[in-house]
Amino acid sequence: MPLQLHDWIARADALSAETRAFINGEYCAARAGASAERISPIDGRLLGHIAQCDAQDAQIAVKAARQAFDSGVWSRRSPVERKRVMLKFAELIEADIQHLALLETLDMGKPISDSLSVDVPGAARAIRWNGEAIDKIYDEVANTADDELGLITREPIGVVAAIVPWNFPLIMTCWKLGPALAAGNSVILKPSDKSPLTAIRLAQLAVDAGIPAGVFNVLPGRGQVVGKALATHMDIDALVFTGSTGVAKQLLMFAGESNMKRVWLEAGGKSPNIVFADAPDLQAAARAAASAIAFNQGEVCTAGSRLLVEASIKERFTAMVIAELENWQPGHPLDPATKVGALVDTQHLRSVLKYIQIGEDEGATRAYGGHQVLEETGGNYLQPAVFTNVRNDMRIAQEEIFGPVLAVISFEDCEEAIRIANDTPYGLAAGIWTADLSKAHRTAKALRAGSVWVNQYDGGDMTAPFGGFKQSGNGRDKSLHAFDKYTELKATWIKL
Repeated sequence: MPLQLHDWIARADALSAETRAFINGEYCAARAGASAERISPIDGRLLGHIAQCDAQDAQIAVKAARQAFDSGVWSRRSPVERKRVMLKFAELIEADIQHLALLETLDMGKPISDSLSVDVPGAARAIRWNGEAIDKIYDEVANTADDELGLITREPIGVVAAIVPWNFPLIMTCWKLGPALAAGNSVILKPSDKSPLTAIRLAQLAVDAGIPAGVFNVLPGRGQVVGKALATHMDIDALVFTGSTGVAKQLLMFAGESNMKRVWLEAGGKSPNIVFADAPDLQAAARAAASAIAFNQGEVCTAGSRLLVEASIKERFTAMVIAELENWQPGHPLDPATKVGALVDTQHLRSVLKYIQIGEDEGATRAYGGHQVLEETGGNYLQPAVFTNVRNDMRIAQEEIFGPVLAVISFEDCEEAIRIANDTPYGLAAGIWTADLSKAHRTAKALRAGSVWVNQYDGGDMTAPFGGFKQSGNGRDKSLHAFDKYTELKATWIKL
């Protein structure tokens, strides 16, 4: 029988989470002994005192990772041997689903139903898919003269530092761990200080699966301290990041100031969800538009935060979306019936509330929601908000709010929709709703976005690359293209 609210609360009350760093195969306190309280956004409960690593810890972890890589204990194992370990790793993640889901929900506030059905299975799937892929990727032989042989081979890049966000801590970690480890690299993971618990737990599962000591390390702590130490370290070969565009730009600078390490970034978004009057199913489009802004409390880089609606249906369709949002009201995240949980912390709640005020100050009309609720719980809960009469030059249409705030913008024709959609510094994702196949193709081709979904929102699986254009970043997670970030190409030319 599935666990109910009282079961999850009992488990939460009994939880004793690991809070230490993980370096060279062992849990350990931060070298300087520093730690910080981690407070749950659900109800303000203390989850533990998390190790706060610094440059000393980074130095130790990089040394361990480099020694492990150079020894060949993992990097020179055959692909099929690494695959076996990765598959075991995925199995252990799946077996630990209730523990990992509880940690994820308590740490960042998402509904337990999502942690169980989306986050943990998605993490295991990423590890398994990349493990399965690694012994099926072939190198190349160049077309040469008879007396020459040209080989193009992939080699693991070395030591990888991965800095991951707080909104999908487990999945984002495994999108990076999967190809990085499968390719033979050593990895140092820096989880967000807002949601480090599942990353710390993953380290034990990795060791149990057979990942050798030093190959996978976890350094919790503040980005300005341990994150910067990794980004500027001269012996890190590649830096991968998911987070804000501002931090992504800083990491590029750190790489240039240090050793020109490879830097791959998945940054912000302000994604347009375009609904034409000829959409095949307006009710389905309305349901998707509500989900696109309310799922995961709107704390999603691909959130459909700009709803572009053809003028002839704007009033009717906006009313349909608002009606659908009635099904997306905040509740206790440990209740399996809850669809919207708590924002990650009080600081972020205040930031989103500030944007709601900015929208009103700029002259947009708050047509629905946007109120803080359930304050008596001590948690950070916010109703989804809908703004109409929005111009695309308003801050609520240009800046990433990272919360459940929807800006509705009308357009007259396809050309105007494309112009508005592309009028942003970002280019991560976009949605298109139309029954006209030619219009769908023309619009998708014109949109400057890394992912375009037609008559759905947030489609794709592990076979589809994920990443953005413009200031949404570079490189791709998921699919075979992800291995490009974690390998170097070598050309070997042989005279026969």
